[in-house]
Amino acid sequence: MQMALWDRLKDSVQTMQAQLSAKKSHLKSGAFRDASIAMCALVAAADGRIDPSERERVAQLIATNDVLQTFPPDDLHRRFEENLDKLTADFELGKVSAIQEISKAKKKPAEARAVVQIGIVIGGADGHFDDSERAVVREACFALDIPPAEFDL
Repeated sequence: MQMALWDRLKDSVQTMQAQLSAKKSHLKSGAFRDASIAMCALVAAADGRIDPSERERVAQLIATNDVLQTFPPDDLHRRFEENLDKLTADFELGKVSAIQEISKAKKKPAEARAVVQIGIVIGGADGHFDDSERAVVREACFALDIPPAEFDL
């Protein structure tokens, strides 16, 4: 049963990445960039701590994500580190800040959905989309006025 769940997650992550890639030309706003990076940091820190390997893995995923490659990589990395610094200094305060950044994508529904998809892609990239990662992506859905059920959260 665990294998079937992993296969479904893998398929879901691949499908979402394909959907994101198809919309890439429309995902170029600063609000989308900031919301996506805040989402990546929030998912990386979802369990309340960020170990160096996870930090590196998510930074690598950001750098190689097809959709985010329209933005300068140094800028994305700096923004990711700033978000992580806030989350490591004070997780609850950092989470509020990240959710505020994420909510900026609310004005454009396609961007808002893409931000949620990026959270799921980042969360599922290691093959395990755990409860804490699901919970922060669910919170982001609420901040974006998207029903979490739309993404099986």
